[in-house]
Amino acid sequence: MNDPLHGMTLEAMLTLLVERHGWDALAQRVDVRCFKSNPSIKSSLIFLRRTPWARAEVEGLFRELVVQG
Repeated sequence: MNDPLHGMTLEAMLTLLVERHGWDALAQRVDVRCFKSNPSIKSSLIFLRRTPWARAEVEGLFRELVVQG
């Protein structure tokens, strides 16, 4: 099976997750302030790029989304 992350930027993954689920649902799945308080793609990307565990959570959610279709 191909890796669903191949060729995907973190920004593209986050944008798709927000479009599909919204910030509130993301904040419930990944408990980080940047998803709860004035969320934006830009501020979230800064945080996720500096925080490996949070980035791994977002990548895991994206994998679930792609596998479920």
